[in-house]
Amino acid sequence: MMKFFKHIWFIALVLALPFFSGCKEKDTERSKILKIYNWADYLDEDLLKEFPAWYKEQTGEDVKIVYQVFDMAEVMYTKIVLGKEDFDLVCPTQAIMERMLKYDMVLPFNRNQGTTPNYFNNISPFINGWVESFNMDGKKAADYVVPYMWGTSGILYNTKLISSEEISSWHCMWNPKNKGKILMKDSYWDAYNIAAIYNYSKDISSGKRKLYNVANDHTDQDIAVVEKQLKKMKSNLAGWEADFGKEMMTRGEIWFSYAWSGDAVWSIEEAASVGVELDYVVPQEGSNIWFDAWVIPKYAKNTKAASYFLNYLCQPEVALRNMDISGYTSVVGSPEIVEAHTDSTLTETVNMSYFYGPGNDKLQLNPVQFPDSSVVARCAIIHDFLDRNDTVLEMWSRAKGDSLNEGMAIMIFSIFFFLGTWLIYRRIKKYQNKKRRLARGRIRI
Repeated sequence: MMKFFKHIWFIALVLALPFFSGCKEKDTERSKILKIYNWADYLDEDLLKEFPAWYKEQTGEDVKIVYQVFDMAEVMYTKIVLGKEDFDLVCPTQAIMERMLKYDMVLPFNRNQGTTPNYFNNISPFINGWVESFNMDGKKAADYVVPYMWGTSGILYNTKLISSEEISSWHCMWNPKNKGKILMKDSYWDAYNIAAIYNYSKDISSGKRKLYNVANDHTDQDIAVVEKQLKKMKSNLAGWEADFGKEMMTRGEIWFSYAWSGDAVWSIEEAASVGVELDYVVPQEGSNIWFDAWVIPKYAKNTKAASYFLNYLCQPEVALRNMDISGYTSVVGSPEIVEAHTDSTLTETVNMSYFYGPGNDKLQLNPVQFPDSSVVARCAIIHDFLDRNDTVLEMWSRAKGDSLNEGMAIMIFSIFFFLGTWLIYRRIKKYQNKKRRLARGRIRI
């Protein structure tokens, strides 16, 4: 029955795509509109009100922003590919970004914008190196991609319910004693990666296979091994989640969950305010490191304003505001980021010289948000499955299944129950964030 409804939902989504666009604007009107499609809670929306004035100063032209959000990258991708939505900017994960590059779904952006300062130069060379790894078919990825936020993937855990020693290995996800106490991301890229790393951990530690290859090799044998491990892990899970895992963790209802570092930063702070102690770790066997990036889809109608907006986002003060909202780490490698996030109360330091340059090897920064070089060394960037995508999706369907266990059903009902309260809370939190930025003097009153 659930499988039936899942398929109906997807068909309904595809059939409804043409209606999402609404009435088409006249070309003359559309040239004054910038349509942006982004993850929820991933950008300081006050910037959307301020950008038009900045754009007017730079170009002498008016622009109006239409802003929409999504919770799943696949939904965004479907809108672009099947719906042919004319968004001017979207923010995919690096895997979806690679797919869009591969299948000619993006347009180049303009790095040279007259007398406007070039803020693209603020992006850390470390991140630019990642972007280069996505060059393909004569395309230079840097011509099409502007990185936005980055981070690691690991385990968010309740320090009162499980030890840091046990949580330091991916084995905790497969340990029967943790049955029903775990949440896993409903993401086949992430699930494939940790299952592969866990299975081949001995080969990685012995040097027989490199972590990067384990994460990105998709042979029939590797896919079969991952399927076997995912089926074993599934029996331990309380459920799969797309975005509500952090709320479950902050309420102390789950022992630990697979998490992205930015969500972990947010969760740890929120949990502390209600007396729940959370922490985050990248397991010793290794994990994936990732970045999200902005691209201009091929159906975009206002590439000029899109390019200016990308440049605007790379200003340190703008990057800081977006970090405050999201909890994630900006790709901007300017000293202003370090200065704003230095915490003199921290006794341990992190080595961020790989990101911010020489002399930044002992920084008092949050190690969850700013991973030490030793953590980055045991992580690998993951690529899309591309021509193996259908095979991996078939495996994912078999491994994950469509049934809901009792615990997962209870959690879903719980999420709906708290939804009204949560929406009110988000509004309050947004107001508090704005007050905090005002206190720091980052925005003008």
